[in-house]
Amino acid sequence: MFRIILAALLTITATAASAQAAMEPVPSRGADEGGGPFATLVIRGATMIDGTGAPPEGPVDIVVNGNRISAIARGGASQEVINAATRVIDAQGMYILPGFVDVHGHNGDPSKAPQPSYGYKLWLAHGVTSVRGVPLHFGPGALSDEQRSASNTIVAPRLFPYGVFGTGNGQAYPTTPAEARAWVRWAKGAGFHGVKFFNNASPDVLKAALDEADAQGLGTVAHLGQRGVAQVNARNAVELGLDGVTHFYGHMESLLGDGALVKYPEDYNYLDEQSRFAWVARLADQIVEPGSEEWDAYVDYLVESGVTLSPTFNIYSASRDVMRERNADWHNKYTLPSLMNFYEPSLTNHGSYYHDWSTADEVAWRKFYTPWMRLTNEFKNKGGRVTVGSDPGYIYQTWGFAYIGEFEMLQEAGFAPLEVIQAATMNGADEIYDAKGTPAPFGTIKVGKLADLVIVPENPLANFKTLYGTGHVRLNRETNVRERVGGVRWTIKDGIVYDAHQLLADIEQMVAAKKRTGSD
Repeated sequence: MFRIILAALLTITATAASAQAAMEPVPSRGADEGGGPFATLVIRGATMIDGTGAPPEGPVDIVVNGNRISAIARGGASQEVINAATRVIDAQGMYILPGFVDVHGHNGDPSKAPQPSYGYKLWLAHGVTSVRGVPLHFGPGALSDEQRSASNTIVAPRLFPYGVFGTGNGQAYPTTPAEARAWVRWAKGAGFHGVKFFNNASPDVLKAALDEADAQGLGTVAHLGQRGVAQVNARNAVELGLDGVTHFYGHMESLLGDGALVKYPEDYNYLDEQSRFAWVARLADQIVEPGSEEWDAYVDYLVESGVTLSPTFNIYSASRDVMRERNADWHNKYTLPSLMNFYEPSLTNHGSYYHDWSTADEVAWRKFYTPWMRLTNEFKNKGGRVTVGSDPGYIYQTWGFAYIGEFEMLQEAGFAPLEVIQAATMNGADEIYDAKGTPAPFGTIKVGKLADLVIVPENPLANFKTLYGTGHVRLNRETNVRERVGGVRWTIKDGIVYDAHQLLADIEQMVAAKKRTGSD
């Protein structure tokens, strides 16, 4: 018990110290960082996967004027257009997709990665051109970075910061519906695009906040954590007007088979994170049978409500195989030593809960993924919208790489590769823009859309592993030589062409410099 109390006190102290530290300012975009936007950019000869769910088609030439797609020439653009182009990218044999959208991003903890460009460049290097921050920074900086990204004066994806309900305005946490509405109006005035809830509000306060967010054109998403789930589970939150549920929280508590409340073990303590996360997997033992009448009714309700699910399967993947995630290919070159240190077992760092992780814990988590993935897949099959979020910076999940890991896990859950791409592009853009009441200006390859695009040398529908920045090792069966293939070649954001190889080289240099100096 003393260890648990000490851990809680250390966590509070570490959080306070982290809040006092400041993130480094993002350096201005250099003259050699990204080219464009161009008067006319022509991307030639690629096979197009347009994000709508339509099958691949090609070759096509895509013409971009400034930061907008002006033409999609099936069979090729005219020689006149090609000759007049400011830049031509030869993408023959390659694949072109809409820029990816990460709907669950964080990038503001100086103890892990004090320079935000570390995360921004890793996202871009993996084709992510838009990020919804939930929140982006746990402190100042998100709104400034959003503005600088919008003007392309920094190297970063498009940023859509959400405010954390009840924080940031210097006032006490809202405890009445009137205070909740006032906070939401403040968030709108401050420039946030939506509100992230951590399930700390009473149902009447949450309802008022959700209603006001809807009136103000702000999106809403919730992490329905255990401390509030007895009052507001996922079904309750959706009934109150919540737009999106992230992670698994709230779903299993909406499907309990015996009793209204979760049956916690006698020695459970939420502040001991090993206990908290080890026990989560055992929650699946308390739910109704998947496929039962009660199960189907819950899935149907979610679909009919119009809620969006962003499961973030990847962020808990170490729970089922911690050794694999700890030794992932990218850590050596691309994970900062300070970040790797944060990932290691700790009593103070959130998510670093593998204090004494056992075979039984990993087996329980492997079993837990079965109903969680089934719920998500059935929701999708019945018409529900699923988006792709990575929640990077925790539990051995490094920016960019974690996002591609989510692709793989969605496929594991039963999504066809085209469905994964749709979730990562069109669905993510639509989730962000539905609350605004306007069509998403990106997310599909269509004439008039913003030029947010990803060009890759390998067919991602055949193997998502080829999207990792470290590429994919393949044996050449003719030469019996191992070859490393894949990775993103170019990421185009707002008409600006970024060389993904150079972005990764920048990160490699950043990590190497920290290792040489022995600094964080």
